[in-house]
Amino acid sequence: MASTNSHSAGLALRYATAVFELAAEERAIDRLAADFAVLKKLLGESPELARLVRSPLFSREEQAKGMEAVLARAGAADLTRKLVLLLAQKRRLFALADVIGAFEQLLARHRGEVAADVTSARELSAGETAELRRVLKDKLGREPRLTTHVDPKLLGGLLLKVGSRMIDSSLRAKLDGLRAAMKGHRNGYPALGNLRDS
Repeated sequence: MASTNSHSAGLALRYATAVFELAAEERAIDRLAADFAVLKKLLGESPELARLVRSPLFSREEQAKGMEAVLARAGAADLTRKLVLLLAQKRRLFALADVIGAFEQLLARHRGEVAADVTSARELSAGETAELRRVLKDKLGREPRLTTHVDPKLLGGLLLKVGSRMIDSSLRAKLDGLRAAMKGHRNGYPALGNLRDS
């Protein structure tokens, strides 16, 4: 499984690097980044589009035709269109989300930014997002490029991924850690109900 994931990551990085270099030559990096942001949002919001991209049941022609319609509706640039249709033709459209992710990392490095993925129990307000951005900039010494997600299963706090490093401040993680510690100490320690304030 690990080798499959590393193969997919390597494949995505090769495509992302090639399209990034082409975009740099054409002075179209910002345009490509905007198109990729739209595609990423659509993939996250549309189960039908995600299925078209990932399912091997669709032929390359069906995938290409479906993506042509999506790209036309999104007003995507020619370079974006060429990349997506090349992935469909090569039966590698399943890697589109990974290609976008790899491109975002290349873009962040190019701009001197650091990518930060933030998951919170509820949507962060503009003030909270600005404060988080400020704190991250102070800690990391670089401008963070935030991608935010909402996961109602979190009891509180944030899950923060900076590069490949996960920083977990969620209450659920703390509770799970405490619960695991209590299970480990069940023998030889008094039950919590028997503890009294001294």
